[in-house]
Amino acid sequence: MKDSILILSGGMDSVTMLYEYKERIAVALTFDYGSNHNKREAQYAKMHCERLGVEHLLLPLQFIHDYFKSSLLEGADAVPEGHYADANMKSTVVPFRNGIMLAVACGIAESRGLKYVMIANHFGDHSIYPDCRAGFVRAMSQAMAEGTYDGITLIAPYTDISKTDIARRGAALGIDYSLTYSCYKGGEKHCGKCGTCVERKEAMREAGIDDTTEYEA
Repeated sequence: MKDSILILSGGMDSVTMLYEYKERIAVALTFDYGSNHNKREAQYAKMHCERLGVEHLLLPLQFIHDYFKSSLLEGADAVPEGHYADANMKSTVVPFRNGIMLAVACGIAESRGLKYVMIANHFGDHSIYPDCRAGFVRAMSQAMAEGTYDGITLIAPYTDISKTDIARRGAALGIDYSLTYSCYKGGEKHCGKCGTCVERKEAMREAGIDDTTEYEA
């Protein structure tokens, strides 16, 4: 039954969720908020939706780029390199980004008579991104339910698993991860050095997947 909206970036995690839950996803939303990597991510999001016959919407949130502070909005040179555990990765936080996207998705879900909104946050995000943590997911789901006539709720099935676990699920589904995009610098090739590139490499290595992503380093 098609009862859900998925927030789909075009990266590994949300693309995996798109394939894993394709039978229930009525619409996938990609948000253009002016990040370095938005354009390349959105291309893959659209491509996978077309392959699966899922409606895809690209929604502009230009105000985030114009008024928010984050290295993801300031060009490739502003993005730090290193592992997500490093303190400098906090500069990649886009304040309350998921909250804003989920609020928009919730409104679209109620407008279309859908019951759920899905997001592909995972355990590895928790240390850096407050709006990826389990407490946020619970609170946001309650707010969505309280604020809609139909009691829209949030589904976040990857909250307590790792990116490696997600990669294993994707491999079992036959997903070609070279047809996803993650790099925070937004170049033609993945830089291989920013937090999300490092995590991407680790996840595929630990999952035993042959990583065919093109990296600069």
